[in-house]
Order: sequence, then structure tokens, then C-alpha cells
Amino acid sequence: MFGIGAPELVLILIIALVIFGPSKLPQIGASLGKGIRDFKAAMQEIENPPVPVVTPRLAATQPTSAPTQAAPTPQV
Repeated sequence: MFGIGAPELVLILIIALVIFGPSKLPQIGASLGKGIRDFKAAMQEIENPPVPVVTPRLAATQPTSAPTQAAPTPQV
């Protein structure tokens, strides 16, 4: 992982804790995780673009006709 071992990672985390403080670290971690997730999703979308789903529109393909009415019954 980029030549970073456990001691270097611990040192980086301690420096981040000193710089940002314990209250900001969860927010920074969450935003970093969301950014990585969004980046991976964008890379997947580039590699495998979504296939558009085409659904037939029945109303557009059928001709419209005027409603038919029954002939009035003659009264005797």
C-alpha cells in the first residue's frame, strides 16, 4: 500500500489527531469515505455504462378513435 507500513500509518494518524483534534476526525473520515465511494461509483459507471431500458409506449403506438355510443332504443 504505497510502501506505508503500520508504524508510518500510526504516526500519520497521531499527526492528524494533533492537527484536527478528536472532534473533527469522524467528520473528516466520513467525508473521505464518501469521496472514495463516489469515485469508485464513477469509475464503475465509466467502465460499465448503464444500458438504457426502453419500454414500449402503448398509447403512442395505437391510433386514437372517438368513443362509440350505442344507438338509442326506439320508444313505441
